[in-house]
Amino acid sequence: MGSGNSKSPENRITLIGTFLLLLLGIYFFSYFQIDFKQFNADNRATTLGLVFFIAAGSLFIYRVGFFLFMCYKYFKYKPVNSVSNNDLPNCTVIVPAYNEGKLVYDTLISLSKSDYPEQKLELLAIDDGSLDDTWQWMLKAKEDLGGKLNILQQPKNKGKRHALYRGFNIGTGTIYVTVDSDSIVEPNTIKNLVSPFVENEDCGAVAGNIRVLNNKTELLPKMLDVSFVMSFEFVRSAESSLKSVLCTPGALAAYRSDVVHNCLPEWINQTFMGQPSDIGEDRALTNMILKQGKHVLFQRNAVAYTNVPDRYTGLYKMFIRWARSNVRENIAMGKYVFKNFRSGHKLGTRLLFIDQSARLIMSYPFLVFMLFFVLVHPLLFLGSTLVSILITSTFSVAFYSHRYKIKEAVWAYTYSIIYTFALFWITPYAIATASRSGWLTRGLAEKK
Repeated sequence: MGSGNSKSPENRITLIGTFLLLLLGIYFFSYFQIDFKQFNADNRATTLGLVFFIAAGSLFIYRVGFFLFMCYKYFKYKPVNSVSNNDLPNCTVIVPAYNEGKLVYDTLISLSKSDYPEQKLELLAIDDGSLDDTWQWMLKAKEDLGGKLNILQQPKNKGKRHALYRGFNIGTGTIYVTVDSDSIVEPNTIKNLVSPFVENEDCGAVAGNIRVLNNKTELLPKMLDVSFVMSFEFVRSAESSLKSVLCTPGALAAYRSDVVHNCLPEWINQTFMGQPSDIGEDRALTNMILKQGKHVLFQRNAVAYTNVPDRYTGLYKMFIRWARSNVRENIAMGKYVFKNFRSGHKLGTRLLFIDQSARLIMSYPFLVFMLFFVLVHPLLFLGSTLVSILITSTFSVAFYSHRYKIKEAVWAYTYSIIYTFALFWITPYAIATASRSGWLTRGLAEKK
């Protein structure tokens, strides 16, 4: 993917190509309608085909019902209003950094401008053994911010989890806030993020609202921004209504300190299939907090802007890391979610788990079916898939348009096409390689 401003010829060509492809899909689907009916009839005539179509039909009905359920929970969601300065708790903001260069400086400066009582805010940055000039930029931030900022340096790179672990152990706040070192926060972000802890004594963690920072020029970030709005402002809003946000993002999250320390030994020593876990530290910590019976909420009014990959290679590596973590934590969640893990309602949490598990379980059957469909009738496959993309992505377009600008919302169509045809292999591959470690996207060569 190349660069250019939002009105660049490349962007126009990409959008025009997207809509031409969708129109082509509608044409193929209409033209091969008889073939489509015959394809369904032929497959239902076999035992295996009938079993698949019954399973697929049942899953479709479940997905529609679950979607309507999430819509209902979304409309029930309201962010917690910011509390007064007197009621705000002491807060430690932890910023782990590795090979971020000047980005970490920008992050720390934005945090220092937070509308939060200075005497209640501890700002802590930890260089995780960077190989570039990250430490020099931290020193520059320390020089500019003075006593507002404490900086530490790991003797060698041990991974983000260990950098956070060090911050958790030395932070003095009753609330820990974690912020990625390539993220920019708004002045009211920290205050809004920690307010739920004051209002809800059962709140153990809060997820922030993540938007894309580098979406002004590159195409993939533009598409990911629409995806992030759906993931956070729709999905996590609904999850928050169930008090069960499944993942607090590394880019911006807050945790009650005593709840963190309850599971800190388990978290830092976490393994999967005998190997230390060095990915998915945010999802793992969220899971362990939910397991304690605590509520995990989302604050739509606590916004951070973060950088995302702008090339296909970086994108699929990020998705692989996320998907592997999802596999691991779904297995861990399955060990407690059907037990009496917390007081009050638990059905919503269990439905979220079932939905996540269904996606994982069905990934291989649908991959096989897709490959079979491609071999038997490639044009019909193309048409039916593109029509499905048009239908499902229209909700994302409508939702983004309602919240922001319609001219940016249409990137949802392009993103869905790319994900369907170029990233469909991520989940099956992640399941098969779930035991593998490695961050995948933290090398110097990745930095621009």
